[in-house]
Amino acid sequence: MAVIGGLALGGQLAAVPAEARVVASGAAITGDKTRTEFSMTLSQGVTVEIFTLANPYRVILDMPDVTFEFPKKVGQSGRGLISAYRYGLFAARKSRVVIDTVLPVSIEKAEMTAATDGAVKLLLSLKASDAASFGAGTGASRTASRPVQVDSGRGAGSQRASRRTGRPVVVIDPGHGGVDPGALSASNVYEKDVVLAAALELFAELEKLDRFDVALTRSTDIFVSLDDRLEFSRSRSADLFVSLHADAIADKRYMSQVRGATVYTLSDRASDEAARRMAEKENNADAIAGLPVLEDEEEGGVRDILIDLVKRETANFSMDLSNSLVSRLKQATRLSAKPQRSAAFKVLRQTGTPSVLVELGYLSNKDDEQRLSSESWRQKVAASLASAISVYFDRRTALAP
Repeated sequence: MAVIGGLALGGQLAAVPAEARVVASGAAITGDKTRTEFSMTLSQGVTVEIFTLANPYRVILDMPDVTFEFPKKVGQSGRGLISAYRYGLFAARKSRVVIDTVLPVSIEKAEMTAATDGAVKLLLSLKASDAASFGAGTGASRTASRPVQVDSGRGAGSQRASRRTGRPVVVIDPGHGGVDPGALSASNVYEKDVVLAAALELFAELEKLDRFDVALTRSTDIFVSLDDRLEFSRSRSADLFVSLHADAIADKRYMSQVRGATVYTLSDRASDEAARRMAEKENNADAIAGLPVLEDEEEGGVRDILIDLVKRETANFSMDLSNSLVSRLKQATRLSAKPQRSAAFKVLRQTGTPSVLVELGYLSNKDDEQRLSSESWRQKVAASLASAISVYFDRRTALAP
């Protein structure tokens, strides 16, 4: 590879030495809806793999180990053919930029050139195309998910399985991460950051109880696909799965009114329209991160009655956990107007593992944002969540034959 670096349309990434720290210090969009250019300034050249995906239309740039030093709100709006873009860690030693386009596009030019200050400029020129020419995109043949590459937690105990130790396994799932930032508050607080901080607090609180084996689907700012989160839970024979999030609403008329914590359980039919929209947004995480999105297989036909009974029992346990969480959370923080809801969240689709998704609050609400950013508040809420989980298992033990 040349000194400046290289580009590969659908090619392979080149490794960057561990000691090299490549920094992306700026990005710009120019042009119109006929031709649009995306440029990014890098401290040195790297190999960039470029491909496209449909449904929705996206252009993906994969690079090894790039640190993005951009303002947090950059990329939320675009110009010309580009509506928005996102960036961040996609997997271990792999960074990604996901560019959303308003129309099908073709990559007219991709080049990397040296700048006068020693930096390198990556330039991507996009030209308007049509749906027939675009098809499913050049990256459509890629597998929608990847092998699980996630950190199981900070303590040695987090690696143990309940069937080996006899202790219940609790999986904590901090939502979003890496190239998928989640919601962003008016004060530039990312959902992915506050839920990770809350998850680490909950991890610590559960470890203190010394009765559970606790695992985290991620313990750093890295993207984990929805399928990988589910596989992580299955591979550890989880007895409980708790996904943490912090939502935001776009309608400014209701930002001051919509606030508080909500506990969601799985249901094929959403409890209300707000829950349906919430599930739709969370289920779109893989597309946001630039993964091919596969349609869920139709259930259809007559299913094995034993599996149906397991699902029903799991749903009942999930509701018991929801009741316990709401009971404890209301002692530690404000709840939403309707604190127990249900919808078809993909991350909760676990046949034998009771699962809940906890929205800790709304980053679009100033009061909630202040609380979510407070370490003392997160500790208080984590303690209440840990207490609720402990009560849930006490109850299950008491009811067991």
